[in-house]
Parts: sequence; structure tokens; C-alpha cells
Amino acid sequence: MGKLLYGAPATELEIDDRLLAHLKLVIVAKLRRNEGFMLLWEHSPAEGSGRESLWMHPSIPLQFHFLGSKRPALNTEWLDVLMASANTADGLRITPEPAPQRP
Repeated sequence: MGKLLYGAPATELEIDDRLLAHLKLVIVAKLRRNEGFMLLWEHSPAEGSGRESLWMHPSIPLQFHFLGSKRPALNTEWLDVLMASANTADGLRITPEPAPQRP
């Protein structure tokens, strides 16, 4: 499990390295364009359920910490889904990885 550290003092989110790698690309793309947006996720029933969100902005400190040393392969379909949601008024919603499309 990796971590996304955001703000000062940092809000720390534990996120699977594979998901974190995909989120990093989407988040950095938005912030490089100086675009603020919401990051939204849902808690599992084991965590007490519920939803949480963060306002992502280029002026707020951000750090990605990966537990593994190898970069995961990227799923371009997942990146497209995540980027499309980041470009909505609702914001970047963490969603499960889509199954690969069969040719």
C-alpha cells in the first residue's frame, strides 16, 4: 500500500500502489494546468462506510509515496475514465479498474 500525503499538516491516504500510479498521472496533469478539483472516494464497510473528499489545488503540498519499487503497468482505459471524471463538476472519483477490452 502506498500513500498520498496532501496538505500541511498532511492528510494521509493509504492507496494501493497500482491505483496510486494511475491517480498520480491524472492529478499531476490537472495541477500542471493550474486546475483545482475535488478528489472523492468511498470508504469500505470495514472502515465504517461513508464518503470523503479533498480539494486538490496546485498551491497545496502533495506527495506520492509508493511502497513497491517497480512501476505498475498502466491501464489507459482506466486513465481515461479517471481523467474524464476529474474534468466534471463532481471531481475525480476513485473507481475500480475496468476490465480490459477484448479485441
